[in-house]
Amino acid sequence: AHFVESGGGLVQPGGSLRLSCAASGFTFIRADVSWYRQAPGKGREFVAGVIRVSGRTNYADSVKGRFTISLDYAKSTVYLQMNTLSPDDTAVYYCNAKREMFPSYDYWGQGTQVTVSP
Repeated sequence: AHFVESGGGLVQPGGSLRLSCAASGFTFIRADVSWYRQAPGKGREFVAGVIRVSGRTNYADSVKGRFTISLDYAKSTVYLQMNTLSPDDTAVYYCNAKREMFPSYDYWGQGTQVTVSP
């Protein structure tokens, strides 16, 4: 079981990208699904997530109003639409699916590089 990420790349400031993360070998229909990122020289930080129980979405303050997380359960895919990108958004982005109840799991994508530069 694993995730396959895609959609990263180089974009100019103010531009947009959409990241995709497809689950393979498992379904995240009963998991909390999130996006994290790690910038050079920094720790991994939470970006956006969907809480399984409520369906509620949460965002880091730094991306509120610019990023949108969405799920397509039929395709077992999670997306991150990123708009109005700035150089501060440059990082490796990771998707995550975590389920604490049995059968528990904690799956990560391999990471996809997003670089925002003129």
